[in-house]
Amino acid sequence: MTEPAMNQAPQRQKRIMELDDVLARVRDGMTLGIGGFINSSHPMLVVRGLIKRGIKNLTVAGAASSGLEIDLLIAAGCVAKVVAPYVGGEALSPIGPAFRAAVEKGRVEVFELDEAMYYAALRAAAQRVPFNPWRAGVGTSFPEVNPAIKVFKDPINGETLLAIPALNFDIAFLHAAVSDAYGNVQYIGHGYGDRAIYAAADQTYVQVEQIVANEEIRKDPLKTAIPGADGVIRARFGAHPYSSPGHYIEDQEHIRHYVRAATAWAKENDFGPLAKYLDDFVTGPADHAAYLERIGIRRLLALNEY
Repeated sequence: MTEPAMNQAPQRQKRIMELDDVLARVRDGMTLGIGGFINSSHPMLVVRGLIKRGIKNLTVAGAASSGLEIDLLIAAGCVAKVVAPYVGGEALSPIGPAFRAAVEKGRVEVFELDEAMYYAALRAAAQRVPFNPWRAGVGTSFPEVNPAIKVFKDPINGETLLAIPALNFDIAFLHAAVSDAYGNVQYIGHGYGDRAIYAAADQTYVQVEQIVANEEIRKDPLKTAIPGADGVIRARFGAHPYSSPGHYIEDQEHIRHYVRAATAWAKENDFGPLAKYLDDFVTGPADHAAYLERIGIRRLLALNEY
């Protein structure tokens, strides 16, 4: 005798997706969370895809210390507002050239906050509350520089605090080491602020270096940082030119190439080098494989961690 249908376990849905299907969910004017940290683990396959699709007027928030993935989106004209304490590439570019020029010329709005406030905003979004009460920053100029940060009296103890508004993402895009077909994502290393970005997002899509069997994920379930992403994308070398811990280091030569092109536009109003960079590495390649072919197999194989 067969068991009643109501006693059967629900069928798990595989969540492997193609890039175009993921990008089709993005609309002009959305608020996006972009994972990674400075020169590591940015979802560059997705970032280049957003530019190719001509998405505009985005509010973007990278990690507490964003890298040049945000700068590239600004350079390509996709961004209206940035929420990030920092946008740059450390020694490779202390401040993103396109970010700096766009802010100075008033083309992009900046939501000013420090790193701790950034995570307070994500925590408020994860908890589905409108703001996070914050003591650090009281007495500073943050409320004057950013009127969205409010000074208020704690109704319990009467203490003066700051209200850090929740930072809610329509979609989060992340890059990680591995996932199974069901969207259970694991990192090599700590994954920076990606867990907090995931918790603050309505939807999360993760590009991964490798999709493995569920049995591999279950061997070490405590490593699962994101249980059940809305979709996962196969993306070997998907973080290039940035590093992917456990797989490859950042391609400093390529990053410097971009920085030179963006600086020529930002400082000298010469769009030619940036237009060529975008054509060569963003809008020109037909797909990810074509992009990797333009980078070259020798360059990619030279990016070993050890």
